[in-house]
Amino acid sequence: MIGARKSGSRHGKGRWFLRLSILVVCLFALIVVYVSNQFLTQRFASAIVDRSEARLSLYVTNLTSELQRNSVVPQLLARSPELVTALATRDYTDSSAHLVSFVAEIGSASLLLLDRDGVTVAATAVGEIDARHADDRFFADALASDQTVYTTERGPSGQYRYVFARKIVAQEQVLGVIAVEVNSALLQAGWVGGSEVVLVLDGAGQIIMSSEPSWRGLTEPAALSLNHKVTISEGLRRALRAAIGQNADAYLRGEAMLRHEARVPHQGWKMVSFTANAAVRTQVNGILALEVMVFAIILAVMFWFMSRKTASRLVFFQRESAELRALNRRLQREVAEREKVEQTLQVAEQTIAQSSKLAALGEMSAAVSHELNQPLAAMKTYLAGARLLLQRERPEEAMSSFQRIDDLIERMGAITRQLKSYARKGDDAFEPMDIRASVSTALAMMEPQLKIRDVNIIRSLPNEPVMVLGDRLRLEQVIVNLLRNALDATKGASNPTVEILLVSGHTISLQIRDNGEGIEDLNALFEPFYTTKQPGDGTGLGLAISSGIVSELGGRLTARNAVDGGAIFEVQLPRIQHEAAAAE
Repeated sequence: MIGARKSGSRHGKGRWFLRLSILVVCLFALIVVYVSNQFLTQRFASAIVDRSEARLSLYVTNLTSELQRNSVVPQLLARSPELVTALATRDYTDSSAHLVSFVAEIGSASLLLLDRDGVTVAATAVGEIDARHADDRFFADALASDQTVYTTERGPSGQYRYVFARKIVAQEQVLGVIAVEVNSALLQAGWVGGSEVVLVLDGAGQIIMSSEPSWRGLTEPAALSLNHKVTISEGLRRALRAAIGQNADAYLRGEAMLRHEARVPHQGWKMVSFTANAAVRTQVNGILALEVMVFAIILAVMFWFMSRKTASRLVFFQRESAELRALNRRLQREVAEREKVEQTLQVAEQTIAQSSKLAALGEMSAAVSHELNQPLAAMKTYLAGARLLLQRERPEEAMSSFQRIDDLIERMGAITRQLKSYARKGDDAFEPMDIRASVSTALAMMEPQLKIRDVNIIRSLPNEPVMVLGDRLRLEQVIVNLLRNALDATKGASNPTVEILLVSGHTISLQIRDNGEGIEDLNALFEPFYTTKQPGDGTGLGLAISSGIVSELGGRLTARNAVDGGAIFEVQLPRIQHEAAAAE
């Protein structure tokens, strides 16, 4: 009897210990989930911020480059002998045609030639002739200054005009004003129509450019609150987002947005972008679901242990075999659930790695654009000036412009050499890799071009891993270059198609085929600077660099014309066996 009481006491203590353990596990799970939510939210939000800031820097660079390019035009045209003679003699017969010849070359919206009274005497648009601009701000500012002046004007329809103007002086006498209206479409190229909301504020805080047309002319707070009232339910949702760590700088149409700002080096402007952070919540929820699943499995095991101890006191000895069979089935289900959790965790890790890669690519692309856009814009300006000087039979001054262009080319060459040196890696960067993953990553990187054009992509990849020893980033660079060439080759095809075929044998063969016009000169195809594209569309270095990368990987890059039309590029790489890959 005493022994039975001691046994019951030990059983009661063990049951309370299990209950306390379950409570501790539940509290620990809540703490882990809360801390993970805060940490992961901050980490993924930082990645989105880095990519958004990189894109914003690129937008600012493009906007500044376009403004600088147009700011030089009035200074050049103000010295044009044809325009000076026309204003002096009041003979404007060929003046409009003279201005029209410059529009396509400089990319401006329009050119206006005004006499000293503010009357338009020549213009690229027929409707502008004889229009009076004496009361316009740009005309008065140009007459009052000896330099090129800039003015932002808003028309009756709400559209903004961005004008550079300069007075024309001959023999210390003001003859008139030359005005250049900047093409607003070029100023906003690249960010109008995208997934982000981008706007430009002038020095007074007024929106003068925006991907949302209804925002122009408003202040930023007024634009965010335009046609939107915060209801009680939306206020509760915002409070819930703040409680779970989904912070937002602003709300646009009920969606949480992250705000980024950059200064534009022009008239005190600044550019602001709003990026949705819904993707952050999706990524965080995926990882939190994995954590909850793991703790649920732990609790299930603990509950199972409690129920097993209780059941062991109630069932008979002869039913033990049935209980063992049930336990075996339960363990098999738990093993399957654990394998599913591990697969989901691998997918989440790949997603995190891809996000980091895209952030690095965004930073690199912003750096390259920042370094190369300014020399390119300056070269275009010097070329336009040299063309004018040659037309005026002033070759000595034109040679000075060509010298400046040569210096800029040297600068760009130094930049590309630095980037090439930075990008090179040694053989120690080689590792076993599945070439199918590189194909998928390359297609993901080409997604923006594929969205713009309706191209049929046919993929034929093995179900089993195709392992090679190489550098994943450099192999992806080769695949992206071949895909871009295939897209360019199918521009004239009625049904553009690009086929990707991966064959695994003694060697790995990756073929990229298009239905374009084929290759004219196969012998010179991989020579540096050889290209069939129009001037300005390609440098002729892509295939040469790709061939060098494949050679360093121990393979070979070849090209041939298909029998039924189009071109076939083939990458051949040595295959590593599964045993070697496992050893690595």
